[in-house]
Amino acid sequence: MNHSDTIIRVKKRLREAGILLIIPLMLSCQSEEAEIPQTVDDTFRITVTEPVNRDFAEISNSGVFRMITYYSSNTYFLNQGVEVGFEYELIREFTRENDLALEVVIVGPDENPFDLLNQGAGDVIAANYTITPERREFVNFTRPYNLVNQVVVYSTEFPYQPATIEELAELQIPISVRRNSSYYNRLIELRDEGFDLSIQIIPDEMDTEAALLEVARGNLEATVADDNMFGAASRYLEGLYPGPTIAEKDTIAWAIRDNAPDLEARMNRFLYKHFRFTEDRDRPRRSTFLNILRQRYFQESPQIAQYYNPEWQFQTLGIISPYDDLIRSVADSAGVDWLLITAMIAQESEFNPQSKSWMGAVGLMQIIPRFSNIPYDQLYDPETNIREGVRIIKDHLNHYSYMDHDNQWAFALATYNAGMGHVADARRLAIDQNKDPNEWENVSDALLKLMQRRYYQNARHGFARGIETVQYVEEIKNRYRTYEAIMTLAERNQATTISGNFGNRPFFSPN
Repeated sequence: MNHSDTIIRVKKRLREAGILLIIPLMLSCQSEEAEIPQTVDDTFRITVTEPVNRDFAEISNSGVFRMITYYSSNTYFLNQGVEVGFEYELIREFTRENDLALEVVIVGPDENPFDLLNQGAGDVIAANYTITPERREFVNFTRPYNLVNQVVVYSTEFPYQPATIEELAELQIPISVRRNSSYYNRLIELRDEGFDLSIQIIPDEMDTEAALLEVARGNLEATVADDNMFGAASRYLEGLYPGPTIAEKDTIAWAIRDNAPDLEARMNRFLYKHFRFTEDRDRPRRSTFLNILRQRYFQESPQIAQYYNPEWQFQTLGIISPYDDLIRSVADSAGVDWLLITAMIAQESEFNPQSKSWMGAVGLMQIIPRFSNIPYDQLYDPETNIREGVRIIKDHLNHYSYMDHDNQWAFALATYNAGMGHVADARRLAIDQNKDPNEWENVSDALLKLMQRRYYQNARHGFARGIETVQYVEEIKNRYRTYEAIMTLAERNQATTISGNFGNRPFFSPN
């Protein structure tokens, strides 16, 4: 039997099984084959083409660096309330080196990351993006920090997995990808080269990880993934089989505005320390830090399989931490926002009830025993600790009750971190400089000045670690906004589950 006969027989078996004809309706896939879009704008749905003027100087003055990303295992997700993910940890290292607080901006269901970047809602898109000419129409890219190959991935439930692109084209096995992905662009290129590939368009809201999950379940026959993502997914998903490589050595980089040369230079210097090409591009040189991240999230390490399970993650998207119910109950009874209390706990202890700081603060909310009437040993009890922490922050909120909501919370958080005395010194310094002491922006600037001798030598409470307090407030506010976005995503996921769309999964990112 020759090769053509084999292909014909396999096609017949696939048709008899109904495999080539059935794609579950819940995926809302388009049944027709993909057509080449008329314009790039149609593909990416760009509405903001002129970027705002926000380079590194403006970012540094604000003290906050905003990372645009998606909720998925290789970018950003919560592990028992703690923020993790390859992209998140790499960006966090950059912000630490530049003394910036980090805010995570999760792309919403109806939002476009390129628009968010260019309108100034974020400063970088960190989402495992391949550098493509289409994307360069709207954004600039940093130097690469990874090289990947694009691999066709099949379900092991189907009786035949083509080993070559030629066989894939002959069998007309539908390859399910998003129209706005780099994978789609590569498949179109292969068509132009003469390969009659069957391309199945899936919703833009489904990312590579979600598509791999559907392939593993047997709901999709094939998709395309970067080899590092396939390697990671195959450790916690059964039923995936690698097919032919359709693109080699794609460069992965961060997307930034094309009018931010200083930011680009700083990010490139940072990335050069961690990833650089040698004469042999197959073996780029990576730093120890980057190798640790790759080992943690992509390579043959059990770590991600231990704390990231897609089924669990999809079903518990609305759960922030192991203490959500307890925090919500205590916070609601005190009349304070439970998500802000959760953000405080993440900042104070990373949800470790046994945590103890070098200053002796203990428990989830890092209560200092000498400032509490609760017996020391009881402060390690999660409920006792949360109740005491909520009582303290509630007292601070009441102290600043005459302020508007945002300033009230900012001052209360600053007081929780630095103490009433240092905040009072900063407010007096703001008054001395003819600034409103009820505006956090003015007082945060004064707190930074209290690190300088010419200012703190006349302050009632002396030197203050102002940068720590300012970043503490900013990071909690930023985390709170991220938690809000996650809860919104969870609510939408629940709504789509009820309506029968997309199974029980949230929406994720394009690569």
